[in-house]
Amino acid sequence: MGDHPPSNRMAADKPTRGADRNLGLTDQADPATGEMLLPSLDDGITLLDVDDGRGVPILQSLVLDHLLLHDGPAFWVDANGHATTTTLAQITPSQQLLDRIHVARGFSAYQHYSAVDDLPTAVNHAIQKSTAVTSTSGRQSSAHSEDSSPHTPSLVVAPALDVQYRSDDTLSEQHAEILQARTLARLATYADSYDVPVLVTRSTIDEFTAPVATAANHHLECEQTRMGPRLVGDEFETLVYPVDDGAYYQTTFAYWRQLLATRATQVGLEPATPSSSTSTPAGVGTGVTADGETTSLTASPFLDAWTAPGGR
Repeated sequence: MGDHPPSNRMAADKPTRGADRNLGLTDQADPATGEMLLPSLDDGITLLDVDDGRGVPILQSLVLDHLLLHDGPAFWVDANGHATTTTLAQITPSQQLLDRIHVARGFSAYQHYSAVDDLPTAVNHAIQKSTAVTSTSGRQSSAHSEDSSPHTPSLVVAPALDVQYRSDDTLSEQHAEILQARTLARLATYADSYDVPVLVTRSTIDEFTAPVATAANHHLECEQTRMGPRLVGDEFETLVYPVDDGAYYQTTFAYWRQLLATRATQVGLEPATPSSSTSTPAGVGTGVTADGETTSLTASPFLDAWTAPGGR
């Protein structure tokens, strides 16, 4: 191995991946950078469990990585502040990806359920606007996957799925469980009807969130190690942690930014120069208000819901 430059040295055996999309990309990439790729999200509900903290950077990295590989927008039903401009702007390789994220936020159990229940309305509104723009401009899709469309959803995201239901004092324990179960059922329906992945997380692993694990078709675990985050799934495992100088470790935002920049280069998107950490991003994408108007997402979560402020 001494005949190879540092970037080609391997610190562990190559992990097995089941997704053909990742295999196709890594076959064309440098062996070391191939190991950096994130796991693909398959259709159905994927539960991401993070053993320490909320896991905002890894969640956002999985979303951005999926958008790099697929056309079409992501619809994000947020809770507990996971759709933050700060980390998204730091790790994204392109502002164009953020423009494809539609966010609704629920600040109570009923608001969260309403956002999930009203997602098809938001999807239809986005499709109508997208097809109108495409027909006017004549813009063609730059699809990265044969089964993806620039108009239909490519991903649904619902982090901290349990937070609003377990913390709402107006609900009995039984009612909270029922409302959470209905939310899970709606998400499962979207996964089937749109043929897309639905990425969810939970704030706590306990009896209340056991139904989330039961409903999930796939499970990813993120373990915080001395070397950095380690992702483990059914057909994926993070085994090496490369950086520019050949040492194998990584640290938070710089690592996720490097992963996504590598992916962007592989799919033919020139990564943007990272903005200064002291600057304040203007927004994270687009959302639909209760009146059906499209608006840019800002740091203020109260501007970003596609549901009525009072919920149902």
